[in-house]
Order: sequence, then structure tokens, then C-alpha cells
Amino acid sequence: MGNKHTTRNEDYSKWYNELVDRSDLAEHSDVRGCMVIKPYGFAIWEKMKDILDKKFKDTGHVNAYFPLFIPKSYLSKEASHVDGFAKECAVVTHYRLKNAEDGSGVVVDPDAKLEEELIVRPTSETIIWNSYKKWIQSHRDLPILINQWANVVRWEMRTRLFLRTAEFLWQEGHTAHATKQEAIEEAEKMNDVYADFVEKYMALPVIRGVKTESERFAGADETYCIEALMQDGKALQAGTSHFLGQNFAKAFDVKYATNDGKQEFVWATSWGVSTRLMGALIMAHSDDEGLVLPPRIAPIQVAIVPIYKGEEEFALVDAKAREIVANLSEAGLRVKYDDDDNRRPGWKFAEYETKGVPVRLAIGARDLKEDMIEVARRDTKEKNSVSLSGLEDYVIELLKDIQKGMFEKALNFREEHITDVSNFEEFKEVLESKGGFIRAHWDGSAETEDKIKELTKATIRCIPLDEKPSEGVCVYTGKPSTQRVLFAKAY
Repeated sequence: MGNKHTTRNEDYSKWYNELVDRSDLAEHSDVRGCMVIKPYGFAIWEKMKDILDKKFKDTGHVNAYFPLFIPKSYLSKEASHVDGFAKECAVVTHYRLKNAEDGSGVVVDPDAKLEEELIVRPTSETIIWNSYKKWIQSHRDLPILINQWANVVRWEMRTRLFLRTAEFLWQEGHTAHATKQEAIEEAEKMNDVYADFVEKYMALPVIRGVKTESERFAGADETYCIEALMQDGKALQAGTSHFLGQNFAKAFDVKYATNDGKQEFVWATSWGVSTRLMGALIMAHSDDEGLVLPPRIAPIQVAIVPIYKGEEEFALVDAKAREIVANLSEAGLRVKYDDDDNRRPGWKFAEYETKGVPVRLAIGARDLKEDMIEVARRDTKEKNSVSLSGLEDYVIELLKDIQKGMFEKALNFREEHITDVSNFEEFKEVLESKGGFIRAHWDGSAETEDKIKELTKATIRCIPLDEKPSEGVCVYTGKPSTQRVLFAKAY
């Protein structure tokens, strides 16, 4: 019969869409462009959220919440910001419905037009800086280090679950500082927090860099980013952190009194990651059988499946399974004991494989007589018979090994897919045949950047922070260049 599911090699996009569906992560809603995140998908997002939230609090940030709606006039105050988001804004124009006179249902009441339209937040800089104007008077009020967990809307018609939807979940940090240096350090620090999270918890290596001027966040002086590589050779921006200079402070007239009584504009940052990270997680690690989850963010780290015939065997297996659950849970692991007798063990094995559960234990009556248990790892599909006496320690070490192995596999893949090129023919050839990141000299002009994008669909993903200045010639124009950048096709 062959594989009934689309493979990565057959059609990567279709493979992704099918995988999101059959691993029960999310589905399209009846609202065009919006998704329903199902409980298993949300459990992974919650895990990410909890870890990041702790990291934010450990670096001195506090959570707050600001309105979903932004008066249109606020968005007009920072010119490049409104230019960047104008085409993606959802606009509220009326505040009431009424029954249609012909009885056909409800209609918008034309008499209920808002005096000023409201924008459904695409990002919250403007509404937050309007509040900061009231909160900041003196240097003693600084810094302000606030994060918000929220939903945002950026109108999209061509959508893909998690990667690009009209409404998505994210966090957005917004900070205000007395000095330029302090704000730059904050933006850099939060980019490092993201990189640390993605690498250590999601087992996904990233390249830290800065965006080119044309790829920067609308209203930022500098955008720091982390870029990851997916298995199809396309890049994915996994997080961004922006040094906003004094642009929003000037737009909203946010000043503070210095030590010596002078009035100065404050300095700002904003930074965010979103449910796109779910897309990155799926595309970086999963295989043709289903999800492959890193243990540190898997909602279920260990699934236990009993195998038995008759009540006598069940009693024996069940007692041992519950003892193992207690011991593993006490050791801090997230364990699920699947004693549902409506499903056969084979069905359960396939289900946990599809859902990417890192470790599966199969407990059978025959194995128990020999004091053994079957342990299967999801990432490599290896199975071993393990002595029950050393099971807890074995599973704990195995989970660490899976986490480490997944990172190393993704790192090796990325390193094999960073290619240095020196001319445009080679650039195009590598892009089509191999994909991945292309490291090449660039003359620094937006015109060249735009032309390369037009001809190849590849964009400059970042100027890597660890890239040393080097003399060369631009891969496209042949003009002198002092830096190499990373190009790639991207999500």
C-alpha cells in the first residue's frame, strides 16, 4: 500500500499541512485566515509560553495588558510605523448591529458609526507609548520593562497554520530607558534570551544577526533577529528584537527630567516571538511519520502503553505501570499512562509516534516476568529492553540524550546548508539545487537587495553578528563590499 501520508520529499508544504492536522495541533476556522489551536497544540504553546515568561521575569520584566483596539490617529503619529502596517490593518468602523427590516438577519446600523475608527492591534507600540507618556516624568520612573501576552491581527489572505494567519498569539515586550546605550543593551539581551530559548528548549540552532534597513521593523533604528533553517532549506525568522531609538518617544512626546532637571526624550525597545515558533518546531524536526518533539517542551515526555490478555495479566501490568508513573512523575517528568481499553496497543503506538512523544514504554506481562520493559525513543525510533530496576535513571538520561541529539542533528543540517558563493551564477545554482543559507558579499544598497529578491525570491535574512568585516565584491553588482550577509528563501 505504501505510505498513505504525503512525505517531505513528495510535497513539503502538503506534508506540513497534513502533519498539523493529523497530530491534532490546529485547524482552519470558518473565519477566513484564522485558526483554531487545538488542546495538544495549545499545550505545546503553553509550555513555550511558561518557559519564556520565566526568562522575561528573571531579566526584570513584568507583565501587563493593553487594549486590543487602537485609535486610528495613534497609528498616524509615527510615519514609518504606519507605512509598515497600513496594508495589514483590520479596521472597526461601527459599534452596533440591528435587525434588518426585511427579517433577513442582522445588519450594521448605519447610525452607529464611530467618530474615530479603531484599528485591531497589529502590534502595540502606539497604544503603549500613549500610556508611557502618563507614566514617565522623571529619570526615577525609568526603566520601564513591560511584556504583554496577547493576540494581534495582521490581515492575511494567503495563510498557513501557525506560520501565517490573520490572527496569531504572541508576546510583545515594550521598554523605555534613560539612555541610548541601555536601550541597545536591552534589545541585544532579549535577542539573546530568544536564541537561548530556541536552542536549549526547542533544540533548534539559530543565527543571531541584524536586519538590513529595508528588512527592519517599521519604526526601528535597528532590528536584531534569530534566523533558523527548516528541513526544506528555507529560512524562518524565529524572533526579533528592535532598538526603536527615540522615534516613538518623539511621536508621543514622552520625556523625562534628568538628574540635573533637563528634559530628554526616552529611548525605546520592543521585541516579540509568536506562534510561528510552532511552525518552526514542526518543520525543523518532524519526519514522515509525524511530529518529533524535543523533550524539554513536549507536553507528554513519556507515554506508557500496557499490553495484556485477560484480567489477570491486566492487574499485574496495571499495578507496575502505576508504580512507574508515580516514580517518573516524582522525578519531575510529564507522563501519560494510556490504559484506555477501547484502543489496541498498535493504535496507541502510532498515535504517540504521530504526536511526537519523545519516549514510549510498552509494559507487557511476559516482559515483567523477566523484570524488563521495552523503551522506544521517537527521534531515532530505536527500541531497547531495559531492566525495571534502573528504569527511572535510564529514562531521565535518555530524554537528555534525545534533546542533545535533536539539536546536533539540526545543527549539522544547517552547517551543511551554509554555502559561500562569489558570483551570481553560483548563487542561483546553489539556491535552486541545495537551498539553505548562502553567504555572500553585498554592496550595502537597497537597490541590489531588491534586485536579487526580484530575480531569485531570496532575501537577506541577516547580517550575522559574528561575521567579521571582510573585503570583497558584491555577488550581484561586483562593486566593493566590506561585509558578507546571509541570503535565503524564507517563510
